[in-house]
Amino acid sequence: MADVATQLRKQFVEVGARPDIERPRVAAETIGDVSQDLSIWEKLGEKTWLRRLVVIVVLAIIWELYARYASNELMFPSLSDTVAAWWDGMRSGVLIRAVYGTMQVLLLGYAVAIGISALITTLAISTRVGTDVLATMTAMFNPLPAIAILPLALLWFGLGITSLIFVIVHSVLWAVSLNTLTGFLSVSQTQRMVGRNYGLRGVNFVLRILVPAAFPSILSGLKIGWAFAWRTLIAAELVFGVSGSSAGLGWFIFQNRNALETANVFAGLLTVIIIGLIVEGIVFRSIEAITVRRWGMQSS
Repeated sequence: MADVATQLRKQFVEVGARPDIERPRVAAETIGDVSQDLSIWEKLGEKTWLRRLVVIVVLAIIWELYARYASNELMFPSLSDTVAAWWDGMRSGVLIRAVYGTMQVLLLGYAVAIGISALITTLAISTRVGTDVLATMTAMFNPLPAIAILPLALLWFGLGITSLIFVIVHSVLWAVSLNTLTGFLSVSQTQRMVGRNYGLRGVNFVLRILVPAAFPSILSGLKIGWAFAWRTLIAAELVFGVSGSSAGLGWFIFQNRNALETANVFAGLLTVIIIGLIVEGIVFRSIEAITVRRWGMQSS
């Protein structure tokens, strides 16, 4: 090993050490602006709403081209025929009444489910036994499809709004409760200790410490619950038909399917999609902007 080291030193001396490179200093004002302005396409690409709009436009073009290629209005109407049927339904008021009937039941069931979820998760997080009970119940009932309990709803509450609200509450309650409980359990011990040092207990502790810290999970649960409520209510209306004194979107779709008015069926489905986009893109994003992003819990 000594001979090898000696040989390496001899080679280094023969070759010579690499001379140091010293560059002259340059004044800062002579460097100029090293930043580069974004192009118009890069600026547009930064806008989330525009990217999503492009996706919608592309899907609409594909829909129209395929419908024209298939040339079968009974099986697959074009986007232009669907929009025309949608406009006729809105102008005549039939589609508006259907949307009003559906939204009335949906919001009522959704509000009841959120209220029950808030109550049981508050009670569950107070004790370890309550946490175990809620976790077990969500594991049991969350996988149970709401459409599967429709016969029970008919037996217990009859044909009407009460049955619809029951299945909506079932579809929303467990998803919201599971996400809320998961968010509560993920709150750090440091934040919990801060709340206890300020003397917070019970409901005040939940509202002032746990809810703000776990709000991203709570909001995710609310989104999932809203989607479940939409699907459940449309399916329930297809079975129940008229809810109360007015027919909903599900019944509108069912009637037009029986009449072979496929464009109106697609118009009803398009209405469901539009309302879903509005709720997701405006309502939930506004809540997220004034809570999660403002509190610094999300980067974008």
